[in-house]
Amino acid sequence: MPSGTAAGERLGIFGGTFDPPHVGHLVTAVNARHELDLDRVLLVVSNVPWQKVGTREISPAEARLAMVDAAVADVEGLEASRLELDAGGPSYTADTLATLLAEDPGRELFVILGEDAAGGLLTWERWEEVRELATIVVVDRPGSVPAAAPSGWRWQRLVVPRLEVSSTDLRARAVDRRPLDYLVTHEVADWIEQHDLYRGGG
Repeated sequence: MPSGTAAGERLGIFGGTFDPPHVGHLVTAVNARHELDLDRVLLVVSNVPWQKVGTREISPAEARLAMVDAAVADVEGLEASRLELDAGGPSYTADTLATLLAEDPGRELFVILGEDAAGGLLTWERWEEVRELATIVVVDRPGSVPAAAPSGWRWQRLVVPRLEVSSTDLRARAVDRRPLDYLVTHEVADWIEQHDLYRGGG
């Protein structure tokens, strides 16, 4: 589906490093689209994830985008987005939202976040702009205590199934050649294998 569709599009923005994208990401995105009646959910791959720089080696942005593209290629309403790669430099949500609204001012934007990320919103670069431009959708787990909404934010809660999948563990599994089955899609597992991504080949 081309970007810049009709005014009034309800657009989800699910940003991340996606190193690698896994079933937990897909379950969140699919459920957000359904529960919030979104037209699309963009899985926006960070170019330089500023909050993770220096904490570990991060796979090349184009590799991470290729894996997300493989993961969602056949999933209706989910799309991989290279918007932050094309922008270059550190990736800030405020810039991404501004670009999406410049493309189509009629869009209604929903930023999809986990509880941990939502708790750190006030540490974000230009968080005031994020507050003005989008509704925050906080992904909670069944039985969890809902995160409190900061004053002045548009805030929705979304409960999705609990899937304890860790990208850190998946990278370690790839290095050790342990199975990735049912933790990532077949397409992502095949991409990792073909490009030898986490064993120094990618």
